[in-house]
Amino acid sequence: MKFLTIACLSCLALLAGCATGVSTPSDPNAAVNPAGSTTTSGIFSANSRKPVTPGGALQAITPTQAASLGVAQLAPPANLWERMRLGFAMPDLENDLVHDREQWYSARPDYILRMTERSNKYLFHIVEELERRNMPTELALLPFVESAFNPQAVSSAKAAGMWQFMPATGKHFELKQNVFRDDRRDVLASTRAALDYLQKLYGMFGDWHLALAAYNWGEGSVGRAIAKNKRAGLGTAYTDLNMPMETRFYVPKLQAMKNIVANPAAFDSSLPLIENHPYFQTVDITRDIDVALAAKLAEIPLADFKALNPSISRPVIFAAGIPQILLPWDNAAVFQSNLEAYGGGRLASWTVWLAPTTMKAADAAKRVGMNEDELRSVNNIPARMLIKAGSSLLVTRAKHLETDVTEHVADNGQVSFAPDVILKRTVLKAGKKDSVASLAKRYRISPASVADWNKVSASSAFKVGQQIVLFLPMQTRALVQGRGNGTRKASPQQARRKVAKATRVAKH
Repeated sequence: MKFLTIACLSCLALLAGCATGVSTPSDPNAAVNPAGSTTTSGIFSANSRKPVTPGGALQAITPTQAASLGVAQLAPPANLWERMRLGFAMPDLENDLVHDREQWYSARPDYILRMTERSNKYLFHIVEELERRNMPTELALLPFVESAFNPQAVSSAKAAGMWQFMPATGKHFELKQNVFRDDRRDVLASTRAALDYLQKLYGMFGDWHLALAAYNWGEGSVGRAIAKNKRAGLGTAYTDLNMPMETRFYVPKLQAMKNIVANPAAFDSSLPLIENHPYFQTVDITRDIDVALAAKLAEIPLADFKALNPSISRPVIFAAGIPQILLPWDNAAVFQSNLEAYGGGRLASWTVWLAPTTMKAADAAKRVGMNEDELRSVNNIPARMLIKAGSSLLVTRAKHLETDVTEHVADNGQVSFAPDVILKRTVLKAGKKDSVASLAKRYRISPASVADWNKVSASSAFKVGQQIVLFLPMQTRALVQGRGNGTRKASPQQARRKVAKATRVAKH
């Protein structure tokens, strides 16, 4: 009995030492510093985000201190919704717009069910990341508002992914976008970038509602709206600012979803069970591999594989650019086992070919030994367009080719096109005041080309009636010839308008 008493006292002293070594802020908002990183007084350091180990000598605590300490739950939350509710920490917003959105969502139970079932694959990871950063867990509901948790969603403004990153913002937060992948759709990368951005915005404005408004409207817009209200002596809270209707509804939508998740029964709603454990895990990829083969080796439907790896936009995964894939937790080991059993078999049937010059799709197809329709389809080559030099084209991989695509190509591959315009030799008669410069401007061609075709200098002027040689698109040539094969039949302004129209037709 004496030994048990000593052991209990030792454990109590150890707990006291731990309690004084690390503090966990009760207000998650206070755990984020102006730079957007978790402060060192929390569980993670500001720079490394690694666990902070308690230091110093153990200290005894008094009975009064022991009585005031909270008791940690020994059992984890039963499901992810319960775990999320425990982390709700943002101030509640209560106004007519919130009630309006509550009614809108609750009147559409099928829509809520589809969204929440879709979130099943991603929600655990997002909640884990929010807790790791000491951020309010209701932010895990933001993809409901942004994209209905669809990682393939694309807005009319070209925002993409479940966190809806614009191209420029995505690049700022190191989300790579090229012809082979778009990290704005990547589950891990986009979540990391979104939470980094939200932390930055909270650090700027010190208020989660303003941070969310800035996420939707832009930090500059919110900053200017606040400054305008300050000059007018008005309030600077989220509800005080003059903002676009989309941003006005933005936080109320999130608040409505939070209220429904907090108490589904109050809104005659039901949430599908999402268990409180990881849905997926990462698996290393060391060789290029076809997407269809990867799904087959993992023994999961192709649609499920693409849902976990939505950033991959081509039928092959280039290991140099995407060294990891996500697989359902139980299928990761299955994939590794099947991959080892597959032996030295061919994993990738595609590779990348760099176009050496600007060329037609038909010519490129002949060079790589492919059918033109297949080359166009897999590389999204529009009709009547040339492939520009340096473009990275996905092509079938020769059976004897063993080398994989390099990191430089996998990370920077781009495809560019130019209008496939047929130029025809056209002879004109010079009008009054015609020169190399005026003709180049009129027909939208370079002065150097006009000078070269007519063996004159770029500063030369032509005599009235002098023959001029130009190489023009067929539509432009037909226009010129229809005017009587002379530049004097129309004013320069009329010619420019007609050429501009012909050029637009040629490009489309």
